Amino acid sequence: MKLTILVDNHTLIDEYYLGEPGVSYYIEDGENRVLFDTGYSEVLLLNARRAGIHLEDLTHIVLSHGHNDHTNGLRFLQETIDLSRVTLCAHPHCFLPKYDGEEFIGAPYNSAEIARITRYTPTSGVRHLSERLVFLGEIPRGNDFEARTPIGTTIVEGRVEADTLRDDSALVYQNGEGIFIITGCSHSGICNIIDYAKKVCGEEHIHGVLGGFHLLEDSSQLDQTIAYLKANRIDAVYPCHCVSLLAKAKMLAVLPVQEVGAGMFIEINT
Repeated sequence: MKLTILVDNHTLIDEYYLGEPGVSYYIEDGENRVLFDTGYSEVLLLNARRAGIHLEDLTHIVLSHGHNDHTNGLRFLQETIDLSRVTLCAHPHCFLPKYDGEEFIGAPYNSAEIARITRYTPTSGVRHLSERLVFLGEIPRGNDFEARTPIGTTIVEGRVEADTLRDDSALVYQNGEGIFIITGCSHSGICNIIDYAKKVCGEEHIHGVLGGFHLLEDSSQLDQTIAYLKANRIDAVYPCHCVSLLAKAKMLAVLPVQEVGAGMFIEINT
């Protein structure tokens, strides 16, 4: 598997890509070409072009959840590329309206619209995209230290509800020697995601964890998350997007933290 960071808040020194507060990763696995999240703007397209990546070859799009910093790039992608043959995998709540007060923060399309643009099948459970790539679906939330604070509101069957991000999910690559976990914002809790990935894949060894962990403050949750990650003896930790500098600094003191930025790539042997 080869994974290229196409969109992140940060860029790397001497790598002349654009950054924005969003997420998009391009994953090559055998014949599969998977785009995990789409960022917020046309930055996805510009960085892909610079990296020599042909998004016309996409076989799958996977969305971690429905916030616009992960989905709004769909609009720019759709205007440029025919997505009618691309399989789109996301939780059914991903395309529900989402608001922060009066501000709309959801995906640019609803479920009916995205189904006309892509091959979209709502997926709340585990789904194997290939022999090695697994979409986790809705994540069980078992760790009591991971925050369940709603972010804004959503509209479910005509009712306005506090949005606990049931649609938050992750992708897992498994190669027979362990797993590599790919997240968007980890609103369901990065430790909950890891627990579920290990259970679904029947693996204990973790090659790496990449993504936003939604850790912004110096808190008990941060301390317990660091302790959990250390106990799991993860080979490499790639915190990005919605992880503060303070949180990264505390992680770096005890964990094998790696720098992340647009344009970098990660390879895991099959």
